Amino acid sequence: MNASHPANPFYSSILPVGKLPHQLLQRLLGKAPIFDKRVLFGPGLGRDCAVVDAGKNLLVFKTDPITFADDQIGWYAVQVSVNDIATMGALPRWYMATLLLPEGKTNLALVEQIFEQIFAACREMEISLVGGHTEITHGIDRPILVGTMIGEVAHHELVTPQGIQPGDHILLTKGVPIEGTAILARQVPGRLLPIIGEDGLLEAANFLFHPGISVLKDAQIAVHAGHVSGMHDPTEGGLITALWEMAQVCGMQLLVNLQLVPIPAISMKICQALKLDALRTISSGSLLIAVSASDAASIIRALEEHGINCTDIGRLEKGNAGVINIAGGRDEQVLPATRDEICKIFET
Repeated sequence: MNASHPANPFYSSILPVGKLPHQLLQRLLGKAPIFDKRVLFGPGLGRDCAVVDAGKNLLVFKTDPITFADDQIGWYAVQVSVNDIATMGALPRWYMATLLLPEGKTNLALVEQIFEQIFAACREMEISLVGGHTEITHGIDRPILVGTMIGEVAHHELVTPQGIQPGDHILLTKGVPIEGTAILARQVPGRLLPIIGEDGLLEAANFLFHPGISVLKDAQIAVHAGHVSGMHDPTEGGLITALWEMAQVCGMQLLVNLQLVPIPAISMKICQALKLDALRTISSGSLLIAVSASDAASIIRALEEHGINCTDIGRLEKGNAGVINIAGGRDEQVLPATRDEICKIFET
């Protein structure tokens, strides 16, 4: 046993599917070596991206894997990386992809299909694909795609959680769980068909494109409509985990009315049928935006003028970092998901 750790069953126990536990991740990231003073924003719990001073502009870096989905995996990979770049007020510029393909299941058609998905997403947002790596890999049963997106932003336009202030309101665009709805419809259609029918299945699968899992437009509209002090992209662990991460990274208490959170009818039906918590299911496609109270109405109006639903769901105040649900007049502490709800589907 490693002498640096006391005898503790935690160190030998098998970790569950999903993100590493928050306490473990925080401890590990606290040891990350950074030697370059141009690194302005490094690794940390709840941080979407890294930021490096490149002189005239700032470069924003993000890497993300696609592991829950294999249908439209190339499209997913580009979109989710772009989302995190967008939360920093930056524009996506360059993309690199590492594609691992399963031994004995990969043919030319599959390879070309995934590459064309990546190309299509990059073309749509004028992103340059600048490199990566591909291989047939032993020991996996489906394609795994890991992408690195690099964005660019002017110094004065960078948005980070350090800008969030007590009294700021928290806005949520669209609803949840957009990404989870699309993944479930595409990955387990046989389980959902008797419940939602062919039309419902088609509607849910199309959530990938409409309302869509991209928040680039949401972010760009918001930062031009008023003062945005911080943004966060709800992904694995869903909205609840994203709210908790936001509270942690800015060191404040987040008071939220979870009854106000929009959940599309088809998403609610799917989550109820599969016994999943919609608020803890992977939720790319919605964006959390911290804004000054005086600008909340104008930002909501600007988003809705562009066809993007936006709801004021809470506010931040001084206090212990965490999330309090104030729905129904009761203050109830809300803890992050230990793992994404969608993990249950892949274990049955």
